[in-house]
Amino acid sequence: MRSDVRDAIPLRCSFSGWPQRKQEQVPCLRVVGSVHNDPLPLASTKKMEIAYTLAATLAAYLIGSLSFAVIVSRLMGLNDPRTYGSGNPGATNVLRSGNKRAAILTLVFDALKGFVPVLLVKIYGPRFGFGDGTVALVGLAAFLGHVWPVFFRFVGGKGVATAAGVLLGIEPLLGLATLLTWAIIAFFFRYSSLAAIVAAVFAPFYQLLIWGGGPIAVTVTIMGLLLVWRHSANIQKLLKGTESKIGQKAAPSAPVPAPHHPGGKHGHHDQHRHGHGAKR
Repeated sequence: MRSDVRDAIPLRCSFSGWPQRKQEQVPCLRVVGSVHNDPLPLASTKKMEIAYTLAATLAAYLIGSLSFAVIVSRLMGLNDPRTYGSGNPGATNVLRSGNKRAAILTLVFDALKGFVPVLLVKIYGPRFGFGDGTVALVGLAAFLGHVWPVFFRFVGGKGVATAAGVLLGIEPLLGLATLLTWAIIAFFFRYSSLAAIVAAVFAPFYQLLIWGGGPIAVTVTIMGLLLVWRHSANIQKLLKGTESKIGQKAAPSAPVPAPHHPGGKHGHHDQHRHGHGAKR
């Protein structure tokens, strides 16, 4: 009798005692069904692969839901980026606060939350049966988590940095080509939104022309379309010439109007005079 079958007997047969040798092989062969062509373990393995894929996708979405623009701003004692500038919780809007360090940290962490889940799936995924489909799904989930974060009432950023991280994780050359496109447009025109839109349009073409179609191309295309759609307000501002340029600080809040005094000018002069008297 095979050692692997003999070792498996206590796992499946101990509940009913030790039957005859001819009978004990029937339930125990299922434990080593891959050796004996039993289809049951194959179906079970398929279910496990689906479960692992769903778990990886959910984990990527939750990681993507961490809005680092808000988190970094709170930790550094800055205003919530959703309350000034464009209202977008992203690195570009955080830069409008005037704090470059906060903007850089936001940019790095937003990119990492797209890069790390994809990289982990590519490295450790094969042992769980993950292929390009799972890589594409995990990358898309991280991106969607940034755009619609569950931890921030599904109000997130546009997803530029996270999408760049996903592309770098999927294919470093694809990510670098897209980032280079963004950098060229940003350098010459000084509009982050315009650079993001152009890069989002070019990324799917890079993927299709160099690496071909498949689930990866679908994910890159979906992210590109969503990025353009999320910049619809910026497109209107670009057309009107009112879009903010890179590094431009957010407009200060409007000053609170002084309370009206019924005394008119005299009341104002009296208050002014009393103020001088108080100083004395």
